[in-house]
Amino acid sequence: MRNDLPKSFSVFLLLPQAVSPAKDLPTLLTRGIVAIVDFSRRRAISVVVASLALATLLAVYAAGHLSLNADMSNIVSSDAPFRKLDKEMDRAFPQRTDRLVVVIDALTAEQADSAARALLQQLGQRPDLFKSVQDPIGSEFFKREGLLFSSAKELSQIMEQLIRAQPMIGELASDPSVRGLFHALSLWLEGVAHGETTLHDLERPFTAISDSIESILRGTPRPVSWQALLTDRPPTPDELRRILLVQPILDFGALKPGAKASAAVREAARSLGLTPDHGVRVRLTGEVALSDEEFGSLTEGAGLIGSLSFSLLCLFLWLAVGSPRLVVAILGTLVVGLISTAAFAAAAIGSLNLISVAFAVLFVGIAVDFGIQFAVRYRDCRHRTPDFAEALRTAAGAMATPLPLAAATTAVGFYSFVPSSYAGLRELGLIAGTGMLIALGLNFTLLPALITLLRPPGEAEPVGFVGAARVDRFLVERRRAVAFLAAVLALAGLAVLPRLRFDFDPLHLKNPRTESMSTLLELITSPNATPYTIDILVPSAAAAAGLVPRLEALPEVDRVLTLESFVPEDQPEKLATIADAAFLLLPSLSPAATAPAPADAAVLAATTELGGKLRTLPPSSGGDQTTLRLANALDGVLHATPPPLKTLQAALVGDLPTLFADLRLALSAEPVTLESLPKDLVRDWVTPDQRRRIEVSPKGDARDNATLERFVDAVRSVAPNASGSPVTIQESARIVVHAFIGAGIIALIAISLLLFALLRRALDTLLVLAPLLLAGLLTMVTSVVVGLPLNFANIIGLPLLLGIGVAFDIYFVTNWRAGLDQPLQSSTARAILCSGLTTGTAFGALAVSSHTGTSQMGILLMLALGFTLLCTLLILPSLLALAPRRNLLPQADLVARGEEGA
Repeated sequence: MRNDLPKSFSVFLLLPQAVSPAKDLPTLLTRGIVAIVDFSRRRAISVVVASLALATLLAVYAAGHLSLNADMSNIVSSDAPFRKLDKEMDRAFPQRTDRLVVVIDALTAEQADSAARALLQQLGQRPDLFKSVQDPIGSEFFKREGLLFSSAKELSQIMEQLIRAQPMIGELASDPSVRGLFHALSLWLEGVAHGETTLHDLERPFTAISDSIESILRGTPRPVSWQALLTDRPPTPDELRRILLVQPILDFGALKPGAKASAAVREAARSLGLTPDHGVRVRLTGEVALSDEEFGSLTEGAGLIGSLSFSLLCLFLWLAVGSPRLVVAILGTLVVGLISTAAFAAAAIGSLNLISVAFAVLFVGIAVDFGIQFAVRYRDCRHRTPDFAEALRTAAGAMATPLPLAAATTAVGFYSFVPSSYAGLRELGLIAGTGMLIALGLNFTLLPALITLLRPPGEAEPVGFVGAARVDRFLVERRRAVAFLAAVLALAGLAVLPRLRFDFDPLHLKNPRTESMSTLLELITSPNATPYTIDILVPSAAAAAGLVPRLEALPEVDRVLTLESFVPEDQPEKLATIADAAFLLLPSLSPAATAPAPADAAVLAATTELGGKLRTLPPSSGGDQTTLRLANALDGVLHATPPPLKTLQAALVGDLPTLFADLRLALSAEPVTLESLPKDLVRDWVTPDQRRRIEVSPKGDARDNATLERFVDAVRSVAPNASGSPVTIQESARIVVHAFIGAGIIALIAISLLLFALLRRALDTLLVLAPLLLAGLLTMVTSVVVGLPLNFANIIGLPLLLGIGVAFDIYFVTNWRAGLDQPLQSSTARAILCSGLTTGTAFGALAVSSHTGTSQMGILLMLALGFTLLCTLLILPSLLALAPRRNLLPQADLVARGEEGA
């Protein structure tokens, strides 16, 4: 009677007829999966059409509902205490959040000031892109009162030098042109000729003017810094640099939320001529630019890397399955699975962050393994069973236990992230875990249907690695030695493990070659620009006054700022010094009349006159190469065709009117009190309800994790409500480390219970987990040896290792339970090796990314994958040879595998 039954039930006839659901779950699972695969074969066209139609709908849904949230602050749960403090600070001072920092570098202080003023005005005309644009140093308050912030000694030196330059200032103020400059120098030379002064006083102006004229003649104009000449000191780096603080309107639905604002800043700089060829460099940094360029670096070279990865993926798939048709079937299944997972992400979460966006690479890297395992087993069965339908059913029966078990354990590994307070990790776990289940379902439905329609040819040769027989024998014969070596490696790894380092500074994950990061690295040593400052919000001025001395007493603190810090010390003495200088200088700076702009002929005449006097100085005057150099430079101007008079005006005296206006304002300084501070400044330190902000800067190199940790702990010992980036960095690190430890423990326990429930023997469960744990240990030890610390990005690889590695071990252990004695010669070994190569291709795409964090994630994942393959293929066979075998699989599995004893 049984001979009359359909052939599709031939596998079922070998299964026990009376089963206990609890005891014989693998048998029930095999029946169901074989039936599903056989249905997909018989209804292949319907299954493929339905899958493609559903994938199309899901793709449309995902495209319309899945967004990218670039706000990195949302990666950690908003319920964390430090996040609440950050939110409170942001609500108190909203104008200090989401800033774009515009850094302007110029050849002279005047040029930097002029560039900042022009760019500030231009950006202020775009309220559609910018909420606010500020030039803190360039405000009228600091221009008028800035000298009061110098020390009394430094202020006295500046005033003395300005008084010494008063004759030159008077001449230039009455005629701020090249004619006026050259006329003033000619008068000075007359004084030299009559012995009233010396050329030594003119050496620095002559050198600066010669440098400028020679640069003009070379076609690379370099302006003269009259601020440096009049104060008789070189400009400081801070004087050559100006910083604008811009608060842009962000679009968090875009890959780069601040892209439009950044583009507007760059375009404004170009239109104003603020470019390197004009001696000005405008760069962007700050949290907005850093975040935008971080996402940009993720996509940098994505086309080339993606094409190369896809090519390698296809190559390794072809090596695994040996048929272009099977490659197409696996890839088709993979694409549908990826679309379905993205649609789930859209429905369950709605947006992706910097962490959860990695689900796509992880899905491809892991889900492709399921397709390879099924396709390779099909090839092996097709070699043994020429009939296509029977080979597909047999392959389904063979994979009915290991593939669901691998998918379930991998999903459990991902789902272990879900309880985490690390929101980015939690969302990744939910998406990727569900993706594994989606991939499992498609590999038992869509993949068999595609194989049926594509109908790859039969297999003439065995699918396994016949040449691995010697390795199989070696691992069996030397099983004790291999096991001993594994134990030694484990003990050595445990000894090294305490040296594993966690680098919790997110700035270390950014690409240092990007403009925003390279600029930040330049600014980071300045206490006025470092991002490593702590903010403390206190209820009143009295509370701030009581806390500041305690903070200043901490050895880890370099500087403490409050609103009171902007009231200069020793004002009476300084104001008197300024008043004395103003009495002499203001009349010269404010002439009764200013000469009109000269004609070109007048400028050429003044140039000729100055050149002649330089060449006719008597030897007794001390004339040397300095005067000769300037005379030659002037001759170059006169002989140029045409003479570059406009460029000469701009380079030599173009900034003088503005400089003199600023000097007049600085000489009109007034007493500064808390009440006289500008509202914009007060608003950055005091809330409307009179709460005060205290800013604390660290001492030492804050980029060093130990230094930063000591700084945070010290400040929080005095002010537990401290917030800011140092606190965020440290607390986020603690949350992430705890999250991963918790996820690892949950994953290990859940996977162990799941394995024991299905394998029903503790020893077999241990055999699956032992190589996996060794691989994880070796991965961490290697990261110590090569100096690759764990960080916010690559730490994902450790729990992920549980999901990937457990699948490989499951395939070997279940085959071993079914009677497989030469694992490396089997089709399973081929599938595992090729699956590892394809997964490595996906991880390799991460490793070559220009984004430092992504690259380090890829490197650690590849290390983990390499050690997983090593332990699975070389350690596990020896452990299996040592373990007593007890067949716990149904006889159907022995027949379906067709590998017993092979």
